[in-house]
Amino acid sequence: MSPPASSGAPVQERRLGVLLSHLRPCAPPAARRGNHHHHHHDLRVREAEGTGGLAASPCAADGSGETSGGQRCVFCEIVKGNKPAYKLYEDDVCLCILDTKPLSTGHSLIIPKRHFPSLQATPPSVIAAICCKLPLLSSAIVKATQCDAFNVLVNNGKVAGQVIFHTHVHIIPRRKGDNLWSSETYERNSIKHNQETKNLVSGIKELLFPPQDDSAEGSTIPKEL
Repeated sequence: MSPPASSGAPVQERRLGVLLSHLRPCAPPAARRGNHHHHHHDLRVREAEGTGGLAASPCAADGSGETSGGQRCVFCEIVKGNKPAYKLYEDDVCLCILDTKPLSTGHSLIIPKRHFPSLQATPPSVIAAICCKLPLLSSAIVKATQCDAFNVLVNNGKVAGQVIFHTHVHIIPRRKGDNLWSSETYERNSIKHNQETKNLVSGIKELLFPPQDDSAEGSTIPKEL
């Protein structure tokens, strides 16, 4: 599907934008004068030197934020204050920043301050801390951008489009007709009520619940995978 008329970017760039996001954090734009000056009071910007040595490749799982080649994780460097970012929110567990290559105005990222390369590797308590801030952050972003809606998105794994291997959650403001994803116009087929679907359900349940514990059937508390 073609991009909206208001955009001159090629369709490939729009579709792959989420894959190309935040490869290199950019230096913050120069402060504007006049009526926009107050925005720079709200968006705290951390200054830093160039982006040499930063990597989009997987980081070490030990929380050091470094690859086996000694390169540093972009997000870990932002958390440490060594690289620039437009910070919207920060607490003891997570940080919310503007994406450096946004799909839409206000496109933001929530990242844990500790390094976890994937959603599976992120402790439930950290995921909970991130999720509980989503209503607060998304509400502020929606109002500030005067958008109609928003997507909450996690690219988990290379095939799913993850580029920076440090867990992060996207908040992407949306407007009617923005045509960010052509898949939104696809006609979706209904689920098939056949043996294949039943086998899928059974297979997932067997992974979630101990087979020897019959009382777990229907439980909402899965075992550790």
